[in-house]
Amino acid sequence: MRAETIVTIAFLVSFSAAWADETTWRFHMQSANSAYQRGDYRAAIAQLEAALKETEEFSPEDPRLATTVNNLAVLYAAHGQYARAEPLYKLLLAISEKALGPEHPDVAICLNNLAGLYRRQGQYAEAEPLIMRSLAIRERVHGPEHPDVATSLNNLARLYSEQGHHTQAEPLYKRSLAMAEKTLGPEHPNVATSLDNLARHHCEQGQHHQAEPLYKRALSIMEKAFGPEHPNMANGLEHAAKHYRETGRAKEAETLEMRAARIRSLPRCCQ
Repeated sequence: MRAETIVTIAFLVSFSAAWADETTWRFHMQSANSAYQRGDYRAAIAQLEAALKETEEFSPEDPRLATTVNNLAVLYAAHGQYARAEPLYKLLLAISEKALGPEHPDVAICLNNLAGLYRRQGQYAEAEPLIMRSLAIRERVHGPEHPDVATSLNNLARLYSEQGHHTQAEPLYKRSLAMAEKTLGPEHPNVATSLDNLARHHCEQGQHHQAEPLYKRALSIMEKAFGPEHPNMANGLEHAAKHYRETGRAKEAETLEMRAARIRSLPRCCQ
């Protein structure tokens, strides 16, 4: 369960009649979708790269360009190809700002994803202003208690935690959790993400007694929402296992680690 917004890759392959002659681009997008659905991410990336070449003749405002850039950036980032993902995320941000305006919620998503890319590389100085801008947009557009605001708060808290700024991070984690529970309900997967992140925050400070009930509740929510073998369970199981190892309970840790390893080994169409 990552702090940053998880973007579901939405391969948009249903077009208006005006686009019917763009058969090559459509073929590559459909092929990318098929490869992604069967879990062949290398093939999906190759097809998206081919689709991106076809967009060279499109105008910057063409939604097909934005769709292609977004899907390829997400797959690059998911597979650690950060140097390739970064210029695409920047391009998508520029496209979105021009087409939608600088205060549009989709611009906040673009800012959030670029910030997440920087955070995963430890480029905190680059990530922070992007998260702050995303948070400000979401508060202005949605109000101070919207789930997207909670997501941005959670991301900012994680950024501070990773730098050891725990005093700054904790109230943001708690505010994000309270907001998610209020707006989405106590059993929503986003609540589990907030619980997991707050638990990790406590563990990083050696506050294991505070972390354990949060981990247990997070795993319970995720299992009810997705099932015991869903790929979203793996990270949470590994985080809780680390807590058990650090508190000297190797057997409990091993049980969770084996569950996580089994989940990761299962064939998935959309892992």
